[in-house]
Amino acid sequence: METIKLWNGVTVPRMGLGTWAAGGMMIWPEGPVSYGTITRDDAIAGIRLAYDLGLRIFDTAAAYGAGNAELILGEALADKSDVVLITKCGYTGNPATRRIDPIDLSPGAIRKGVEGSLARLKRPSVDVVLLHHNELDLAEARPVFDTLEAMRAEGLMACYGWSSDHVDLVAAVADYPGFKVVEHDLNVFDTAPAMLRLIEQRQLYALARLPLAMGLLSGKYNKGTAFAATDVRAGSAPWMKYFKQGVANPDYLVLLDKITPLLTTGGRSLPQGALSWILTTSDRAIPIPGFTSLAQVRTNVGAMDQGKLPADVMAQLNAIVADLTGA
Repeated sequence: METIKLWNGVTVPRMGLGTWAAGGMMIWPEGPVSYGTITRDDAIAGIRLAYDLGLRIFDTAAAYGAGNAELILGEALADKSDVVLITKCGYTGNPATRRIDPIDLSPGAIRKGVEGSLARLKRPSVDVVLLHHNELDLAEARPVFDTLEAMRAEGLMACYGWSSDHVDLVAAVADYPGFKVVEHDLNVFDTAPAMLRLIEQRQLYALARLPLAMGLLSGKYNKGTAFAATDVRAGSAPWMKYFKQGVANPDYLVLLDKITPLLTTGGRSLPQGALSWILTTSDRAIPIPGFTSLAQVRTNVGAMDQGKLPADVMAQLNAIVADLTGA
């Protein structure tokens, strides 16, 4: 099984579990949004199954389900002291109404938001807090990290980082004493070489966001796929590249057809091959796939037992992706 030694010296399996879908519906100012469908009981069961299968890293956010994902994770792991919990700040919400609050990044709001996360997670401290705004002017971002550093000194978190795909922004704050983690898009479609170079240079840790390209790398979706109107993949946000208006992006489907035989080498399922690509591309990268079923949890965890992809397979995969995407 693939493992990684973390910032605290603890060695754990090199995969986490994401809980965006587990949190359920959240109501933004633009309207309600979900990410797939799963019941609360099944979400708790999936988290506990992941733990039983060996996972120790669990990723959540105050925004997921407007706090409901944290409540679920806190309940599922209430008796587990050996887990690594990662949450995010910058958005807050009301778990009862599922409404996301107006954005407030003031030091007082950041502190209150993290304290709310700790209460929902049923923990006196958390392992990692990430700033949950992908792109933020440094004049706004630095006070957030000043606050997180102060809270780290108080023992409320072990370290912190940024959920961002912007290498220049991350580089500008990576020297903060407690800055250890970057969560960014990383999958066989989005290889993020510049971010991985920065992470290696600064000895940071990469949490691979969207490791299965929002499900496209599961092989379940094709050009005829249609999502519910409230599913995030039915939206038109600029970052929604794998799906467009609820339909799988045909450019990525062409690419997927070409790389599927390589990803499924050695008897891997397609999602296992996609996760193995991440495990192979950087020893500092930790994939954090989400789930909407227990079967997905079992399949994804199985990628760690299969380990890294062969070097020749990786070379072929990367050449095909570079040729078709220009990356």
